[in-house]
Amino acid sequence: MIACRDPTRRLVLVAAAALLLPRAARGQEPGRTYRLGGLSPIPRDAPPYVALLDALRRLGFIEGQNLTVDPRGYGLRVEQFPEVAAELVKAQVDVILATGDAAIRAAQKATATIPILGSTDDMVGSGLVSSLARPGGNPTGISLLATELDGKRQEFLIEIVPGARRTAALADSNTTASRQLQALQDAARARSIELSIHRIAAPDEIIRAIDAAKEAGAQGLNVLASPLLNGQRRLIIERAAALRLPAIYQWPETAEEGGLAGYGPRVVELYRDVLSRQLVKLLKGAKPADLPVEQPTTFELVINLKTAQALGLALPPSILDQADEVIE
Repeated sequence: MIACRDPTRRLVLVAAAALLLPRAARGQEPGRTYRLGGLSPIPRDAPPYVALLDALRRLGFIEGQNLTVDPRGYGLRVEQFPEVAAELVKAQVDVILATGDAAIRAAQKATATIPILGSTDDMVGSGLVSSLARPGGNPTGISLLATELDGKRQEFLIEIVPGARRTAALADSNTTASRQLQALQDAARARSIELSIHRIAAPDEIIRAIDAAKEAGAQGLNVLASPLLNGQRRLIIERAAALRLPAIYQWPETAEEGGLAGYGPRVVELYRDVLSRQLVKLLKGAKPADLPVEQPTTFELVINLKTAQALGLALPPSILDQADEVIE
């Protein structure tokens, strides 16, 4: 290391070195280790979290150096949220990353001061924040437009299975509001289609619910927005295939994983590009009450032709023309 005795030159060198740091890193406290807690039914090694931590690394928050991720808050059952939320508060994490209504509510009950960065269906409609522009409490994050998108997915499902007179929706009781389900039934009824609702509250109820939908004569299944259902998507894909039941999912990536169709924003991009940016602001001291809740702006329809063929389903050209990606 070369010593610099000229104080003016030393200041220039320090300023130059600061310019080489990632922009987000310049707002960090030297020598501080930031602590991130989580409350989610999704495992820690799921693609969205991998993308989030990779983005944080590029923004100067590096796990194992100046960032510690508490490992106990991932892959949880809903009933575990309150206990783990209390443990995270006791551990004095800097931010709690919460996925879904139930996780955000558990974090809110555990603390009114630690920032909560949530991703869920409808932040305002669920009463989690006062407004998108001014959340007002300690949660902020992403509101996923679930009511509108679940309705759009229902429209696509009706196009995917032309002539269907009965469809079903798989709903998470912890997430999906009754008013949202009523809106879906009203929209289906306007198309002369009978929609049956099959609620679940835990993973072990999913198979029975899908079987019940099939037994009720459903010709298509709308898997509604839910962290729990997304976390169990492989199980749902396999059961729908076994029953030869066409299904549409919340995320485009699910169609790339073998589901018939997926419509919405890309979850990996939301975590990498939006949540990471919001999280950095909170770690640097921004108040969640003043940090606007954001909404996705880009949506994709992905259709898996291989899955359609396995189901014996001939997709209409009109739905293929609307698809952003067709997997052959």
